[in-house]
Amino acid sequence: MNTKTLSAYIFFGACFSLFVSCTRQHAPQKVKKDVVIYPSPPDTTRIQFLTSFISSENTINKQSAFSKFLFGAADVKPIKKPYGIAVYNGLLFICDTGLGALEIIDLQKNTFEYFSPKGKGQLQMPINCYVDNDGNLYVADSERKQVVVFDRQLNYVGAFGEPDNFKPTDVFVRGDKIWVTNIKNSRINVYSKETYQMLYYFPENDTTKESSLFSPTNLFVTNDRVYVSDMGDFRVKIYTPEGKFLASIGGSGNNIGQFVRPKGIAVDRDAHLYVVDAGFENTQIFNEKGKVLMFFGGPYKGPGDMWLPAKVTIDYDNLSFFQKYVDPAYDLNYLVFVTNQYGPEKINVYGAVTMK
Repeated sequence: MNTKTLSAYIFFGACFSLFVSCTRQHAPQKVKKDVVIYPSPPDTTRIQFLTSFISSENTINKQSAFSKFLFGAADVKPIKKPYGIAVYNGLLFICDTGLGALEIIDLQKNTFEYFSPKGKGQLQMPINCYVDNDGNLYVADSERKQVVVFDRQLNYVGAFGEPDNFKPTDVFVRGDKIWVTNIKNSRINVYSKETYQMLYYFPENDTTKESSLFSPTNLFVTNDRVYVSDMGDFRVKIYTPEGKFLASIGGSGNNIGQFVRPKGIAVDRDAHLYVVDAGFENTQIFNEKGKVLMFFGGPYKGPGDMWLPAKVTIDYDNLSFFQKYVDPAYDLNYLVFVTNQYGPEKINVYGAVTMK
């Protein structure tokens, strides 16, 4: 070993010793945070707030202090104004209206990247997105007035929509069909997944009927139901996949079970409906018959609360990444992600839990 190499080893060894020494002397004591749970005791806990995402700096495994010491802190990429979110195969796809692009968080690789395609795939105002079983990404872009499609490698595939009177706010893929909320003419457009050609739409534009939509913003599709949040009518409307009206949930008001600004919706495996309300700044849960069960969140005062929430997404596949946040008294059943357009915590992660 030559003199220069030996000197380098001594220098880095001294730096490391100094760093460890300083860390030991000045490291703050860990304080156990209070567990944030819903509903409040003595009622049985159903939801636990687990953690939140703000930027690239607080991904699942943060950059180590020693790495920062040697190489400097990595550039922080903020989440600006998130609206839609989709979860697929360990990836979080976040539609950021403040960025005009998406954030993609890889939970497995611990990476955080902006997705801002150019050329034919350029995005302008991505509101919501969906990832199908093949990993294809569909983005409802209200400013571009199209749904833009990318493959699992994020290559541009195509775009579709109506040439006139079309402003998509949400997209959902199930089977061989694509459902799109069109807030411009208050309809749900249904397209062929293979050709992107419109097959049919619903409902008919008759505002005297309960089945009508006024300002459809978000949707969720199951095997036999299509749920649509109608912000203009303060309700969630339910249809068959063919467009037959079945029922509505909610109504205008300030009581639990009513809505002010219903936006994102999701349905779990037990047919429970989750509805984000940007006015109440909470998420309400209803059973299959439309009875309200509980709510969680609330106007922002601290962790677990919401600030102009927009979207809710349920995930059963990525529990292992968040298990460490779960209180030992509970079993984690699935995850609930809620986006906040404002405030210090942009993506809230909750766990649906049961007592052990």
